[in-house]
Amino acid sequence: MTLDAALRHARPPSPLAGRLSAQSLLFALGEGTFMTGSAVFFTQIVGLSAAQVGLGLTIAGVAAFLAALPMGRLVDRFGPRKMWAVSAAGQAAMFAFWPFITGFQGYVSMAVGMEVIGALGGAAYGAYTIDVLPPEERVRSRAYMYSALNLGFTLGSVVGGIALAFHSNDVLHALPWFTALAFLVNAAAILRLPNASHDERTPEEREVRVPGPGPLRNLGWLLTTFFTGVFWTNQVLLNVVIPLWLVQKTDAPRVLLAFLFGTNTVMCIFLPMITSRGVKDVPTALRAIRISAALFVVSCLITLATHDTLGWLTIALVWLGHVTVTGAELYVSAASWSFEAELMDPRQRGSYQGAAQLSMTLGKVWAPAVFTFLALDWGPVGWLVIAAIIVAATIGIHPSTRLARRFLERHVPADVLADARASAPTAEDELVVGPPSLIDADEPVPDPDPIR
Repeated sequence: MTLDAALRHARPPSPLAGRLSAQSLLFALGEGTFMTGSAVFFTQIVGLSAAQVGLGLTIAGVAAFLAALPMGRLVDRFGPRKMWAVSAAGQAAMFAFWPFITGFQGYVSMAVGMEVIGALGGAAYGAYTIDVLPPEERVRSRAYMYSALNLGFTLGSVVGGIALAFHSNDVLHALPWFTALAFLVNAAAILRLPNASHDERTPEEREVRVPGPGPLRNLGWLLTTFFTGVFWTNQVLLNVVIPLWLVQKTDAPRVLLAFLFGTNTVMCIFLPMITSRGVKDVPTALRAIRISAALFVVSCLITLATHDTLGWLTIALVWLGHVTVTGAELYVSAASWSFEAELMDPRQRGSYQGAAQLSMTLGKVWAPAVFTFLALDWGPVGWLVIAAIIVAATIGIHPSTRLARRFLERHVPADVLADARASAPTAEDELVVGPPSLIDADEPVPDPDPIR
């Protein structure tokens, strides 16, 4: 690849995509910094046991699950940009209070509050980006933003690692304040973004209830996002199952784990624009799902073989298994962005995002316990069962997307669906200028998922 080609590849699809990517970078920088030192912070500063930390996170996760749909409705009611900014400012305030929390009750209250506010931000971010990006640019822009997000988390882990290297409680106290500052700047940057169409509604228009059924009546949407959650269990393989398998079932050195996670990080920074190429609608998204599933299954087959291999062959196969499951992550990312854009009622994007959080959680919350048991207790047979689960989800998502589409065609006016798919880009969207850099995009300011 020539230098000019590399620079063109590094350039955002539009100035707006550049601004959103810079915001993703800042969000992930703050979040990644705190996440890196969070275990030490909670145990040494807050004074919790490891069991208390885990219990608090579980309680907070349940609270976020229950809050997902109400938070989505708030996004539809007040507009995605405003609610996104409110969420970022609220999280900044809560991070600023972390150093003053002592004891389990305060920790749980803060964790629940953080997750609920985060659910609001997740629904608002998803609704805003779909609303404001031109249809023909959505997947490419989201891929670029995903690269920025992973770069931000990488930089955040470096900052958090430097803070931990001081072995100082005073430095640990500063970690949440650093994150609070990043989120506060993030909130200000969000307010400088252009309004999406749902932000332009008058108070009177907001009082009018959207006619027709909501997302909980759209079985096709719930099933599609449930199966998408199943595909996202690739993260369980990446972060839990393969590392445990390496340590307990193979002769590979533990230091290999660092290279595995490094490989994943590099791929998720540099490859999303490539793997998302050609994904523009539901049929192409389903093709990406099939590729993702194939890579997931190949990863299972490669990894199960390492149970009986030795030396460098084990190292090479474990690494290859990690590469293929990272490929599964990249392709399901591209597919999910198209599903969000094509299979939601454009008038209720916040509510649909909230419903998606519910069903996706159900699609993946069981995986850490089930996959770990299957792989470590059942061995090669367990890996085959994991692969079979992914094959079943691949088969199931095809009719579910058709069901979701038919639901929209019955209950959403045809002109609304047409406008959502074919709205013309603005002059600013068409003009791609500026330096080919994430940081140098228009506004130097996260997902998720996760993300907000």
